[in-house]
Amino acid sequence: MTLSIRPIWIGTGSLILLLLLILVAVSFYFYHVAIKRNSKAFLSDNADLAQIQGSNSTDNLIAEAFPEKIQPTPVEPMGVEWVESQEYETWHLKSDDGLALVGYYLAAKAPTTRAVILAHGYSSQGKEMGSIAKLYYEKLGYHVLMPDDRGHGGSEGDYIGFGWPDRKDYLLWIRKVAEVVGDRAQIVLHGISMGGATVMMVSGEDVPKQVKAIVEDCGYTSVHDQLLYQLKRIYKLPAFPILPATSLLTRLKAGYHFNEASALSQLKKNKLPMLFIHGAEDTFVPTEMVWKLYEACTAEKEIYIVADAGHGMAYATDKQTYEQKVTGFIGRYMA
Repeated sequence: MTLSIRPIWIGTGSLILLLLLILVAVSFYFYHVAIKRNSKAFLSDNADLAQIQGSNSTDNLIAEAFPEKIQPTPVEPMGVEWVESQEYETWHLKSDDGLALVGYYLAAKAPTTRAVILAHGYSSQGKEMGSIAKLYYEKLGYHVLMPDDRGHGGSEGDYIGFGWPDRKDYLLWIRKVAEVVGDRAQIVLHGISMGGATVMMVSGEDVPKQVKAIVEDCGYTSVHDQLLYQLKRIYKLPAFPILPATSLLTRLKAGYHFNEASALSQLKKNKLPMLFIHGAEDTFVPTEMVWKLYEACTAEKEIYIVADAGHGMAYATDKQTYEQKVTGFIGRYMA
């Protein structure tokens, strides 16, 4: 009897070991694709970003979200080109875990206490927020800071934090702006896509008193929810066991897991006024997410859904209304 059972146990054990090895390999694959710092060329064929890829808008907002896309030819300098045409300062600071971070600062043309800190999208960088920077700098007269998130641009880091470890970095940037502008600084946080999630994640922390309002544009509810959505939509794969395994690997290699990186949870602790913006036709970060975020926020809030706008295209789709909404909302909280 013992002899007949042993081959079965050996065979079962070998199968389990094989499945575990496959799961580990799959986890490393998805970590490399989504989390590790590298080119995200897989986004170039994503149908949910077709509006960004096909846009001829001079706003060049594609750069804010995904720099690998084919760029439209601008009529006037926008995005990186506009920033590079300005006299900006390059700022440096160390993150709490020792990474060298870089940001780009435009001092306002006239004396003011008003400043904005911009948060860019996935696989982008600070200077690619140039079109939004131009709004605040030229039309509103603000000081503007455009940080490169960890794992992006000139900042160190070999992984993408999806806004979660970045939230602590932004607290440092806020304090840096307050030191330069002065204790009476009035700061707005404005983020797009991953940047939108980042500023929402910041909102649940002990935010310095200088921050007066937050604008989030097309951010996601949590890293878990966003990766779950993309896993099903792009790869047609079930969440279990791939997502938990990749989350565990991310915890080991990058220091965070997907479930804790939640804008929803942070918004429940938020006390700052929040403007939520989302494209009605966004299928990359589905529009339904913004309603969950809006409901989770117990502070003063407003929501603006942009008709016909896909992911990251709210400003380009209806520039005039976007500017009116942003200007009107933040203006209520600035002295």
